[in-house]
Amino acid sequence: MPSNYDNSAWFYDRLSRVIYGRAIIRSQVYLLQFIPAGSNVLIVGGGTGWILEEIAKVHPSGLKITYIEISAKMMALSRKRNAGSNKVNYINEPIEIVSGLEDQDIVITPFLFDNFTEQTLQKVFSHIDKKLKPAGLWLNADFHITGKWWQKLLLKSMFTLFRLICSIESSQLPGIEKCFEQHRYSIINQKSSFGEFILSTVYSK
Repeated sequence: MPSNYDNSAWFYDRLSRVIYGRAIIRSQVYLLQFIPAGSNVLIVGGGTGWILEEIAKVHPSGLKITYIEISAKMMALSRKRNAGSNKVNYINEPIEIVSGLEDQDIVITPFLFDNFTEQTLQKVFSHIDKKLKPAGLWLNADFHITGKWWQKLLLKSMFTLFRLICSIESSQLPGIEKCFEQHRYSIINQKSSFGEFILSTVYSK
């Protein structure tokens, strides 16, 4: 059963701020500077949609955004966001079953892959990869284990909570960075934060 964040839509952003301050937000906002004007942008797992407002601060218009979110309640919140004059196509479906999209210049996956087992990661990654143009940029923010004891403890606590509330399938962090390597993506920019626990990476296809 795919994970669904309907049960956490009302408190998700507040919980994130309690635990991480603004680190989760900053890790994603950092990546937005790499979106060229006039791009086709695919956002997968955008949550409550605050990122649309942040994108509009960088590009008030000219973008064609496809916004995919599996949670209907998260999507309802996202639709209320001010995306400027950018065109946004909202799709309330799992990315694995979305078809017919035109090729994208930019893909954004904000804390998406930590929801998946290794097997599901490979499936979802391959599906998204096919939608990104050659030389397109993939902007990914997610958790990153460097071996510090508190990172493993915090990650385990999060997995336990969201498996209970949102039925996520994962109980450990899959090999996200290795997956990009296997698909021959190049890192062109990278920034870590929150004690190296959060990693923002710009990949080139």
